[in-house]
Amino acid sequence: MSQLDAYTPTSGTAAVRIDHYDLHLDYKINPNRLAGHAVLRGRVLEDAQAIELDLIGLAASRVLVNGRRHRFRMHRSKLVVRAQECFAAGEEITFDIHYSGNPGPAMGTWGDVGWEELEDGVLVAGQPNGAATWFPCNDHPSNKATFRCTILVESEYMAISNGELVNTTRKAGRTAWTWESAQPLTTYLATVQIGQYRSGRVDSGSHPPSRVPLMLACGESQWQRAQGALAKQHAMMDTFESLFGDYPFGHYGVVVTDDPLEIPLESQPLSILGPNHLVDDWEAERLVAHELAHQWFGNSVTPAQWSDIWLNEGFACYAEWLWSEAAGKDSADEQARAAHSRLAREDQDIVLTDPGPEDMFDDRVYKRGALALHALRSFTGDDDFFRILRSWTEKNRFGTVSTDTFLIHAENVCARPVADVLHGWLFERELPDLP
Repeated sequence: MSQLDAYTPTSGTAAVRIDHYDLHLDYKINPNRLAGHAVLRGRVLEDAQAIELDLIGLAASRVLVNGRRHRFRMHRSKLVVRAQECFAAGEEITFDIHYSGNPGPAMGTWGDVGWEELEDGVLVAGQPNGAATWFPCNDHPSNKATFRCTILVESEYMAISNGELVNTTRKAGRTAWTWESAQPLTTYLATVQIGQYRSGRVDSGSHPPSRVPLMLACGESQWQRAQGALAKQHAMMDTFESLFGDYPFGHYGVVVTDDPLEIPLESQPLSILGPNHLVDDWEAERLVAHELAHQWFGNSVTPAQWSDIWLNEGFACYAEWLWSEAAGKDSADEQARAAHSRLAREDQDIVLTDPGPEDMFDDRVYKRGALALHALRSFTGDDDFFRILRSWTEKNRFGTVSTDTFLIHAENVCARPVADVLHGWLFERELPDLP
């Protein structure tokens, strides 16, 4: 089978594109038992005798293709569906898959990813290839799709997924929560969050209310604390819309788990924080800003290859510095010079546009990506720099991109040779001097 990405060589397939996922999940919390029914609609991209879908730790029991039963087998992290004759390039295809098992995270280069049990509930941390731990998929960021997900759980729990809540149905002590995302998303951003949560809007506190609805789900014991800590998101949203363009989704949500989390998690259009992130210090505040910025950079506009992850993390990191500046703390230039000083003391062995799979979540990628943007801003001036960002998010909304497309876009907007300015930051190991 064709490989999509050297960074996640066992995930994804180039043989098919999935355009829509319709998931029905029956999940029993105490035994951690999942029974799933997934309908995947898409198109075959190349002739194939078999098509591999990603599915980890769960077993399929029946597979239909275009309404007809097909032979299949589970092989390591793949559900292999055999063609009766041949899957022909260009044909529309629908997979109807029943599967079940005890879901859990997949172990890999980046630790545990995917479906994870909490003390009392579930979280999904899908990046980069954990989606397959709870549904069959083409698990690669280049394949965006619309989603509809129904999760049936005990009624004292709330189940949250992507997009908008379109229906709830309660019967015999259990509730089905149906969420729908009309905006396409990549599989690593698909999510399920389950907990005994209260939900509602985030109060703006002393900040003017944002035009974008800001939602919160968390346990009752954390509600007031979360409201106080997250009120500043109204000001963050207004700041980022002015700098990056219109917010790309219908609302923005935050789920606060009862369990502490080492780092926040991103999804679309929500982020997942732990109670340890609801504190009044810059470290927590920058992480809240970082996750919000990912809705533009990473979620709406997504790198087509994992080697270009700086287009996610460098931009979100720079957004932290922009928020610091807007909030009257250190300027972006002060933040950049402090970050540059720290990076200069570390090993110079990473190429930003190809850090390698082991290092793609290294903090040096985040900071160096942000520094590359600061160098670009210093070269172009603020007017052109923010025109580049706003037109980038508008032109590529809900699409996939690359470093090359960003360089071409930036040069087209400002009519200057930005590739020369950014070459050392993007393609060399040695850390350039800041302008």
